[in-house]
Amino acid sequence: MKYFFVIGCLIFTSVGFAQSAFTQDDTLRGSIGTGRLKWNVLHYDLTIEPDIINKTISGKNTITIFDSGITTIQLDLQAPMQLDSVSYNGVQLPFNRAKNVYWVEVATSPVLRPIEKKITCYFHGMPRAAVNPPWDGGWIWKSDDFGNPFVSVACQGLGASAWYPCKDTQSDEPNNGANLTIIVPDSLVGVGNGKLLQKKKLNNNKIAFSWQVKSPINNYNIIPYIGKYDHFSEVYKGLNGNLNLDYWVLPYHLENAKFQFQDVKRMLKAFEYWFGPYPFYQDGYKLVEAPHLGMEHQSAIAYGNEYMKGYLGRDLSGTGWGMKWDFIIVHESGHEWFANNITSNDIADLWIHEGFTNYSETLFTEYHYGKNAATIYNKGLRNTIYNSTPIIGRYGVNNEGSSDMYNKGGNLIHTIRQIINDDKVFRKILVGLNKKFYHQTVTTVDVENYISSQSGIDFKLVFDQYLRHTSIPCLEYYFEKNDLNFRWTKTIPGFKMKVKCYVGSNKSAVWLNAESNWKSIRIQNKQQLPPMELKVDDGFYIKSKLIQP
Repeated sequence: MKYFFVIGCLIFTSVGFAQSAFTQDDTLRGSIGTGRLKWNVLHYDLTIEPDIINKTISGKNTITIFDSGITTIQLDLQAPMQLDSVSYNGVQLPFNRAKNVYWVEVATSPVLRPIEKKITCYFHGMPRAAVNPPWDGGWIWKSDDFGNPFVSVACQGLGASAWYPCKDTQSDEPNNGANLTIIVPDSLVGVGNGKLLQKKKLNNNKIAFSWQVKSPINNYNIIPYIGKYDHFSEVYKGLNGNLNLDYWVLPYHLENAKFQFQDVKRMLKAFEYWFGPYPFYQDGYKLVEAPHLGMEHQSAIAYGNEYMKGYLGRDLSGTGWGMKWDFIIVHESGHEWFANNITSNDIADLWIHEGFTNYSETLFTEYHYGKNAATIYNKGLRNTIYNSTPIIGRYGVNNEGSSDMYNKGGNLIHTIRQIINDDKVFRKILVGLNKKFYHQTVTTVDVENYISSQSGIDFKLVFDQYLRHTSIPCLEYYFEKNDLNFRWTKTIPGFKMKVKCYVGSNKSAVWLNAESNWKSIRIQNKQQLPPMELKVDDGFYIKSKLIQP
């Protein structure tokens, strides 16, 4: 059987989750070691010039930092890329390589308070070519239908250090954003994140496109797109005023794009309702046609869904509701709130990105087609949950958890919503998350504590059950005359969770405050007893089993 999972914005074949041993490279990439201490990234100023024929790149990255007394810097740049030189506040520094890390020696005097300084890195090489983008990522060297270069990068998971030197951890986003200058032949266009600062003609029939993001941004989201693009735009009147919407597409897809991208305004209307204002008004919203399926590149979302509804013309829920909208537009845009606005410190907590963004599909469906349609869509996604390994991965070793973080994560959030049983409170929590953690990095515990505190319900054991263990709670029950007896099985010690059910022909719901010990309630039912039937509300992701006492 072939398994498909939604990752970050994509669908990929799961590999490597059962890794039992981690290397020193994993620890260097996934933890905050000595070479990552005492310096905080403020800004990246990246210039990149690809040699499209030879599939190589060269460039410069000037990293503005707060220096709190560093002596050695861990600069991440993966082989076979080469670091040519490093200067620190204008002074050339010695460095040595250890596989995918460069150790840069910094001679500093004692620092009494953080001081703003600059690290300038020149680099070159043949970056890893994507094998199956965006799932198995790297640089993508393709041509459009007319033979023009069509080039980009997809590096989530692989890491931005696969092609440029950086502090390659999600826990340290540049506070003041990033600039990206893309140098290309003057017959092409280079599109980057944020807003276009300038186009500058250079010698040798080349042109430099300079883009600026003012907001904090994940390293893997800083992406060049190179092609023979057409551009059109519009303005969306949103919660924070006018939002610029820009679209860069291949010329022969222009009319298709003008029709298909109508889903953008529908998405913004739904998500600003559920999550609060779009988090990057100052940088704008942009869709860029890409030579791969799609990715959540902040303020420059990669689009490759071939201008079809659903996911490449398929409904991942199998219910029909997923064919009402463009999956890539909705899902990738949902990441602007969960992944790009709220970012996990460690990729072990990537469910924060993927679970909430998966659930954004349900919320989009509900906003436009009603709560019943949303519940049907959400339940349909359970068919691809495997419960093989925990959703949360291993901390400190660059390890993602199970691919269940997508559909199971979305169903966990939907279940929590049912337990809260107050959509005004639930919506306030979603908006509040994006306000409290605006442009910040977080842990799972941060999110758990916020939801529990704002709902007034302690969800700790629920989160533990669904995120850190694989079994799904099973509600065992039996009837004894007019009494319904019930308990949880396949749960962690002390697990408690209330669940909404319907008994017999009654249309009124019965709430069961179930525990691992048997409990009983009296059922008032007009139908003759026995037998009676119990049906769990579809909003809860659990199992149920009628047993013989």
